[in-house]
Amino acid sequence: PLWIKAAAPSTNNNSSSTTPPDSDPNGRRRIHSMLKLYYGLNEEGKAADQAESLDPCDINGPHFDPEVYLNKLRKECSLGELMDHESCMVKQIRSLDSDMQTLVYENYNKFISATDTIRKMKNDFKKMEDEMDCLSANMASITEFSARISGTLQDQHAQITKLSGVHTLLRKLQFLFELPARLNKCLELQAYAQAVSAHRRARCVLQQYSHMPSFRGIQDDCHVIMEQLAQQLRQKFRDGGSSAKDLSECVELLLQLDEPAEELCDKFLSHAQSRLEADLQGLEAELKDSAITDTGGGSVQKTSELASKNIPEMANGKLHVFVDTLAARYFSLVERRIQEEKGVSDNSLLVRALDRFHRRLQAISKLLPGSAVPSHGTEIVVQAARERIKQYLSALQTFYHDSLTDVRQALAAPRGASSKDATPSLPELLASLSNFILNQLKSVLASVHLFTAKDITFSNKPYFKGEFCSQGVREGLVVSFIKFICQSSRQYCESAGDRGGSTPPALLLLLSRLCLDYETSTISYILTLTDEQFLVQHHTPVTPVTALCAEAREAAQKLLNHYVKVQGLIISQMLRKSVETRDWVNTIEPRNVRAVMKRVVEDTTSIDVQVGLLYEEGVRKAHSSDSSKRTFSVYSSSRQQIRYAPSYTPSAPMDTNLLSNIHKLFSERIDIFSPVEFNKVSVLTGIIKISLKTFLECVRLRTFGRYGLQQIQVDCHYLQMYLWRFVSDENLVHFLLDEIVCSAAHRCLDPSPMEQSVIEVICERG
Repeated sequence: PLWIKAAAPSTNNNSSSTTPPDSDPNGRRRIHSMLKLYYGLNEEGKAADQAESLDPCDINGPHFDPEVYLNKLRKECSLGELMDHESCMVKQIRSLDSDMQTLVYENYNKFISATDTIRKMKNDFKKMEDEMDCLSANMASITEFSARISGTLQDQHAQITKLSGVHTLLRKLQFLFELPARLNKCLELQAYAQAVSAHRRARCVLQQYSHMPSFRGIQDDCHVIMEQLAQQLRQKFRDGGSSAKDLSECVELLLQLDEPAEELCDKFLSHAQSRLEADLQGLEAELKDSAITDTGGGSVQKTSELASKNIPEMANGKLHVFVDTLAARYFSLVERRIQEEKGVSDNSLLVRALDRFHRRLQAISKLLPGSAVPSHGTEIVVQAARERIKQYLSALQTFYHDSLTDVRQALAAPRGASSKDATPSLPELLASLSNFILNQLKSVLASVHLFTAKDITFSNKPYFKGEFCSQGVREGLVVSFIKFICQSSRQYCESAGDRGGSTPPALLLLLSRLCLDYETSTISYILTLTDEQFLVQHHTPVTPVTALCAEAREAAQKLLNHYVKVQGLIISQMLRKSVETRDWVNTIEPRNVRAVMKRVVEDTTSIDVQVGLLYEEGVRKAHSSDSSKRTFSVYSSSRQQIRYAPSYTPSAPMDTNLLSNIHKLFSERIDIFSPVEFNKVSVLTGIIKISLKTFLECVRLRTFGRYGLQQIQVDCHYLQMYLWRFVSDENLVHFLLDEIVCSAAHRCLDPSPMEQSVIEVICERG
């Protein structure tokens, strides 16, 4: 740094332009001033609001006179005190020299490390270049050899292709000539599936070339063999002892052999009926035996009496088992059919079908008292109602996502010139989204209400009178959908990256207002409507309205906080790039305000208009009459003299950084990412805090020249002229902008501020 070079004793004896610090009082004063500026020392060592010291004996004051100070010490202090004072000053000077040497050594080590890294990179790139040259030569050699091989084999390529085709044809012919023997072998081994597969592969070819005698003979032999195979399959099909798997395999093979499908179906149904008839005949035989026994001789009288009592019980038990078995299969089909009913457009058809199903099950309870079939059927109806609620919930969720997609498309659509092409405003989008969701929910409730209609037989069941209404409709549908809206809205905050991801900021703002409206009125209205429509009786614990409202408010707060963060980061990104991509040391003298500052003001104004469409104004602190013309502390003449006056003395007991930190302890703390309130002023305040804090941190990482500092002064004054009107407290903007300018001044190599009048002219012209 320049202040180290200026403060260190001169070791260059050949330089004629450097004046020894000891022989030039002005040079010594300049060195003191630069060191004090680097450490941020205050000239008086007092508070900023105290008057400037005129005492020539004040070693920290701007009017310090060494001769007067020494004369005073000689008069007032003893020899021992003078020696102690000298020892203290020597220690401070040595400490400062040690710190300066440490700083120089650290920078030198970093420079040496960077030089070694660059040298290593040069060696690596040279080695890589040699490898690339070698690779290029190898590729050229490979290309040459490939061209030679292609030229050598070009004449034989057509011949090889022809021979390959002939070989393939010979293999096919060999398969055809060996087909009859292959089919006979499969027939002997009862490998019917392999035989049918082989025949199907060759059937088309044999049919195509059947006019040729050799192929005609093969076709006739195969036809005879396949007739024998079909006969064996029919015999196996007629065999009563065949299993269901064997019968299924026989049917499949016969269908592949072009057997009539209707005939096979009749035979299969006849076989199944014969087996069922055998079971029924066995049951009838048992009933006939009991009747014969009942009319038998006296020797079996007692046995017949026992049989007449036990046989009805046995038949009833078998009938229950038979009905339960068939009902289980039937119920399985019904459940599968209900699961396939995914559409939710017309719920009346499903409700009527379930009602008819339930009515027919009630007839079984009269024919078979004590049967479990009716209760199982009722469970199917109950499960169907539960699944229907889940389907409606899924449909509502899909509708909500589709509505959000439409909103995003509307937000992303370009502004049309005509009134027909005009993009809806945020209040219009919010109203349409809220109305669409509410109307869709009402439509779903009307469809679900069909399960509790008076003309439906199962609506009088205890489940549909209690649990279905409270746990099913209220909790499983309405409450779950409200929670889904809140959770899905919060996901826009969790999945976004540092730059806000792909979610438009306007969508975050709209969703936050939607959740806030739900918290204030919509949730209470929906739950009241559900309770009145379904006569909900809270026999079991349900979610209270206050809990849902709290969740909706939490989602709205999180969305609004994320909106502030996203918008703040967008503006911060512009400011960060504008600071990092500029050479602040060698910049030219400022003549106008930088374009990025104008863009920041324009974007902030646009955000103010956008937020004002959905949220109220909010409460502001009273603004001063000259807020737009207020100057920062670094601009004022008194602070400027205090900050930059040449008053450094090595014996300064405390630097201004420490004093500034102590002052900040007693000043009001600024929380940059604090939660915002639901009003426009709070939202804009949060965005501006994030933007200016980013600007401040970027400035702290840069080194500035004289004109770089002056450009920061101009930019900050321009921001001050416009940003104060957006925030709740204008002092917040003054404080942050003042910190930015002060940080730039602390990191300036030649801190010469621009006159305030010139700054105002530049900003008014910009």
